[in-house]
Order: sequence, then C-alpha cells, then structure tokens
Amino acid sequence: MFSGSIPALATPFRNGGFDEARYRELIDWQIAEGSNGLVPCGTTGEAATMSIEEHNHVLKVCIEQSAGRVPVIAGCGSNDTSVALEHMRAARDAGAAAALLVPPYYNRPNQEGVFRHFEKLAREGGLPIVLYNVPARTVTDIQVDTMSRIVRAFPDVVVGVKDATGVLARVSMQRAGCGERFCQLSGNDDTALAFMAMGGAGCVSVTANVAPRLCAEFQAACLAGDYAKALEYQDRLFPLHMALFSDASPGPVKYALSKLRPGVSPELRLPMTEPCAASKKAVDEALAHAGLI
Repeated sequence: MFSGSIPALATPFRNGGFDEARYRELIDWQIAEGSNGLVPCGTTGEAATMSIEEHNHVLKVCIEQSAGRVPVIAGCGSNDTSVALEHMRAARDAGAAAALLVPPYYNRPNQEGVFRHFEKLAREGGLPIVLYNVPARTVTDIQVDTMSRIVRAFPDVVVGVKDATGVLARVSMQRAGCGERFCQLSGNDDTALAFMAMGGAGCVSVTANVAPRLCAEFQAACLAGDYAKALEYQDRLFPLHMALFSDASPGPVKYALSKLRPGVSPELRLPMTEPCAASKKAVDEALAHAGLI
C-alpha cells in the first residue's frame, strides 16, 4: 500500500498566509529527490493552526501538484469526529490516496470512544485510513487491542498505522494483532532503522523535509534488507533527526528549510515561535554533518 520515505510536509507561510507558490515548489522538489509519498496537513504542517477551509485548500493544492506521481496521505485528524469527517470528504474529492487520522486529542476518550470515532470515519469517510498513534501529543493511545479491533472490523478501509509511540515492541505486537499485510510506518526518524528491521514498511518522516534524497535512499536500503548500508545512512542522519527536535517542532525544520531552499520563509504561526539559538546551532552542525551544507 505505502512504503519508503514519506515526508510529513511543513507548510510554508509568508506574512501570516499560506505561501502556495513555495509549497508547490517544495512538492516538486520532494518528488524529484525520490520521496515515495507525501503527508500534508499533519503536525509538522501546523494543521492545528489552520481553519477548516484553509486546511482543505492546502490538501487540495498538495494533491493537485503531486498529480498522481506519488500517493498523498492527507492529514485529516481532529478531536471532533465531524470535522475529521469533513476533512476526509474534502481529501477524497480532491483525489487523496488515504487519510491520516489521530485519535481525538484533548477530549481523552476511553478505548470504546476511540473505536467509535474510527468506526464512523471508516463507514462514512470514503477513503482508506492510516491511523496515526502519537500519544505524546494526543494523550490518547490507540491500544493494540483496540487497533486490532478496528482493523478486523474494517480490513479493507483501515490499512495501516503511523506509529509514533516510540515503543518498538509495538511493531511486533501490531503484526500479531493486525496481520502481516497491515502497513506499519514509523513516525519517528530516530528509531526508523529498528522499526524497519522489525517489520516496518517505511517512515512518515520529519527529516525528509530537509534531506529527502538521503531519507529515500535510507529507506530503500532498509527495504532491500541491506542494513549495513542503512546503518551508514543512520549515522549520517542521526544528528539531524535529533536537531530537528531540539526545540518545538516544526521550528527547527522551517529554519533548516529556509537555509536550504531559497525563498522558503522560516515563519511559524502562534503558539509556535522560532527556535532558540542553541537549536539553530544544532541544526547547522547537523546539516553540515549530513553533507547538506
């Protein structure tokens, strides 16, 4: 279904608005560099700062610009099931390959509430679903038994997971509970090597925003079973994986992009602010270590 390096795209802003021209350029660059898919309007894309209308417009632009060259897994998550459904329908109508969906954040539903949320979206959204389990941000964990229940109920709709729990044992647990064909994508660049060795299919990557070719080559090595080569890429990229989270994300990512891609502004929307001096220094050093500057 999905595999390889799939960047969780940052959304460029300028003077408070969506910089559509730069976004289209970034999409073309990502595809030319070998990225295997795109995720617009996720956490790194600052979707939480967008209105429903702007969110759906950004999705449409990404799908339009990619023009079928790579699959687009549209970020459609919300703590309001009806809003998530609205995003799914907009993404479906625009031609997305799938929807990426978090469990409801802030509300803190129990596991039955998590199941019912995804049940409604699976029945009515009209798109394949990739679950996005990131309890560090949502507080709510899609527990393995619940995930298995969702997949068993909708095996042709709920096709995969972006796992950002950081618990590597989840890969094996989810293989056992959801089946070997269930597509598991790492949500953490720093542990993607181990995730792939345990049965992962790829990574929804933050680092791929700034090192798309290296991340794509790393993933290709993993998928080919060449873990010696993959480890070389890991060593080259690891300082960058860490530096891009040395301050609140996506601040360091946007700072790095502004250094590598002329015309891309590092602008963020409140409550996000520019990274501190120490973070910028870490990013600069990591970009140099990776051979990107």
